[in-house]
Amino acid sequence: MTRYLISFGAQAMDHISDEEMPAVAKASHEVVQEAINAGVWVFGGGLENQKASIVATDGTVTDGPYPEAIGGLCVVEVPSHEEALEWAAKTASACRCAVEV
Repeated sequence: MTRYLISFGAQAMDHISDEEMPAVAKASHEVVQEAINAGVWVFGGGLENQKASIVATDGTVTDGPYPEAIGGLCVVEVPSHEEALEWAAKTASACRCAVEV
């Protein structure tokens, strides 16, 4: 089977009000539980919107840009791209935001 990354942007959920967030969190957790029960969940999580650190091959660390590309992600292991898209659709619906596969 192949692993697929499902991700959404750092500001993708900014439109969700504080009042709506508990319902969104509940729906998101239900999709995660469904994926676990189906045996396709590998891992997932959110990323803090902070400045990136760039580590060179010699170990030198410099400040990088804010990582605006990814705000949250999950990895599913499924037999096809089409099935990954089905899980992405469930994720997008629960999170109320567009996702990438």
